[in-house]
Amino acid sequence: MKTSIRRSRRAAVAVALGSVLALTATACGDDGSGAAGDKGDEGSGKGTITFWDNNGGVRTDIWKQIIADFEKKNPDIKVKYVGIPAASAQSKYDTAIQGGGLPDVGGVGTAVLAEVAVQGALEPLDSRLKSSSLNGQLSQNLLDVSKSAGGGDTLYQIPTSANNGTLWYRTDLFKAAGLDAPTTWSKFYAAADKLTDKAKNKFGFTIRGGEGSIAPALDAVYGQTGITSFWNGDKTTVNDPKNVAALAKYVGLFKKDTPSADLNNDFTKMVAQWDSGTIGMLSHNLGSYQDHLKALGADKFKGIPNPTLDDGTRVQISNPVDGLSLFKSSKNKEAAWKFIEFAVSAAENSKYNESAGQVPANTDAASAGWLQKSEPTELAAAALNGASTKIVQLPYYLPDWNTISKADNEPNFQKLLLGKVTAKEFLDTLADQLNKAQADWKQNH
Repeated sequence: MKTSIRRSRRAAVAVALGSVLALTATACGDDGSGAAGDKGDEGSGKGTITFWDNNGGVRTDIWKQIIADFEKKNPDIKVKYVGIPAASAQSKYDTAIQGGGLPDVGGVGTAVLAEVAVQGALEPLDSRLKSSSLNGQLSQNLLDVSKSAGGGDTLYQIPTSANNGTLWYRTDLFKAAGLDAPTTWSKFYAAADKLTDKAKNKFGFTIRGGEGSIAPALDAVYGQTGITSFWNGDKTTVNDPKNVAALAKYVGLFKKDTPSADLNNDFTKMVAQWDSGTIGMLSHNLGSYQDHLKALGADKFKGIPNPTLDDGTRVQISNPVDGLSLFKSSKNKEAAWKFIEFAVSAAENSKYNESAGQVPANTDAASAGWLQKSEPTELAAAALNGASTKIVQLPYYLPDWNTISKADNEPNFQKLLLGKVTAKEFLDTLADQLNKAQADWKQNH
């Protein structure tokens, strides 16, 4: 089954590439854009460009504000906005790559960046950024995530925003128990034990055992060991003995310091359980802040970046990064690039991320006033932009990454929680799949 998935995805890319070559000579896209493979043109720097928003509906209003600001400053450029629901963005790009009609600029997240780039649809942005007003203004950590997710050392995405793993904790419960904030892993484990009283249905932590369980588990593993690279040569470090020990300790919390219901909880159920109960800590991203605020009030909880080692070293996995890409087929790249520069400038990037509730990629935007009023986001920005933060780059570029991290191993993680497999067996299986996927990627790229 796994082999057939790999073959089918490789075949899909091959078909797309073949279609690109066949269409290049004849395709003429809408609004001056064409199909992947078209070289496009710098254009006059004036006229109309098309922008695809990959989270249409949710972010439509804020993008229309940014577009209005841009057109006011650049009256000779008009931006045609096209909102695409997040769930259908990848298929929309795939269809346009094969049939023409690509935009000049589009929102492309790191989860799909490599698959769009490998089909020849995106313009390399390294030299443009180097000579841009944005040079030196963007988080280097986020730029590194963008490059890694693109499948190599080429920049195909200018990052706009990022989420971040956040440890939410009940300040009222910590104060009553005389506990310090769980800023280190040793304090985290001590708090999980002390806040647990099963007889009173009180637990120190809630662990994600259902859908989406792999990323937070890997975040906890690498955060505890301080290993800073996902690969050692062509082999993954995921089953390094230190990681095995860290995972065993982490899953050992299940049913000892966590509710048994965690086995099947995705983030929605986990967040609801934490908001309505007496659980001390929850690991989730910034997106659940408003839920906590509504349920608990501002004085009963705080959100901090995931714990550090005792010496203050912070290691975390790469979270998905959203950003803007310039399409190679654009007939007006000069105007399209002006729009990207403007959208990720400090003022506009700040405005966008205040609306989205995420961490700005522009480091000047990361010091905006609204961040200081949102402590979890401010701390997350400091962690993501901090020179001392080490980010383990997950292999988003692998065509099989989503299959391996979800369909193949979420059921295995539940077996691990139940004690049906060991931490070593779980990570050895994951490592074997990743090593094969990496070898396949290198052979075909």
